[in-house]
Amino acid sequence: MEDSAVSLQQQLLEAGVHFGHLRKKWNPKMLPYIFAEKKGIHIIDLNKTTECLQEAAAALKSIAKSGKKILFVATKKQAKDIVAEAARKVNMPYVTERWLGGMLTNFATIRRSVKKMQSIEKMLTDGTLDSVTKKERLRLQREKEKMEKVLGGVAQMARLPAAVFIVDITHEAIALAEARRLNITTFGVVDTNADPTKVDFPIPANDDATKSIAIITHYVTAAIAEGLAERASEKEELEQEEEMQERSREISVDIEEESSIRPVKGAKQPPKRRVPLAGGGGRRPAQKR
Repeated sequence: MEDSAVSLQQQLLEAGVHFGHLRKKWNPKMLPYIFAEKKGIHIIDLNKTTECLQEAAAALKSIAKSGKKILFVATKKQAKDIVAEAARKVNMPYVTERWLGGMLTNFATIRRSVKKMQSIEKMLTDGTLDSVTKKERLRLQREKEKMEKVLGGVAQMARLPAAVFIVDITHEAIALAEARRLNITTFGVVDTNADPTKVDFPIPANDDATKSIAIITHYVTAAIAEGLAERASEKEELEQEEEMQERSREISVDIEEESSIRPVKGAKQPPKRRVPLAGGGGRRPAQKR
């Protein structure tokens, strides 16, 4: 365990995770996670980063194992592609273009927009719009593309997520505020200019460098993948156990039915009782009173 922690710290160091913001931009609440100051820049304590990252990964793994959804949020240019790809790998919803106000707190409206987008897409593919003008068809095509760019990552999210993973909680302040208002568990990459107390699971790290964002995102995504794999394995084992129990019940029923119809081989059968008949008439003699 210690060796793996050292290895992780080395990877974090090489990715520049420890570089914070200028001292004049710091948030005093980040003091417990700051190791030192060098040339006016705060240096993040990688020991704390490792501990927080492992703790966050374990919690995310548990959520994924329970079958619940985790929403990834990162609209920064240097983070959006990394986060979108990672979320798709584990089949989780994501927002990487623009956070629509009320995406969580007004979820019903967002779902209606998603259904409208899916309806337009269906009409464009099944021939429903063949009779409309080319101009109208082009307008609907552009509307669908515009909606898909913003809502495509949450199209399959039928209900509110159990958790939200955010890159740069300062940049994604609205998303964080909505999640906190709904008591949704929050995980966030927190730089030295942010308030770590606003997140349930803060991960102190450089949230601007592409390499830093990538290593943090890939680490938590790997944990989510493990949780999903364990869930699938347990589900398969449960299905096999239920199948075996069903087979056992069927065999028991077959044995019971067969034993009730066929006599057991070698068992003595009770002698048949012979009833004496009266002189050829086939009737029993009258009993004397």
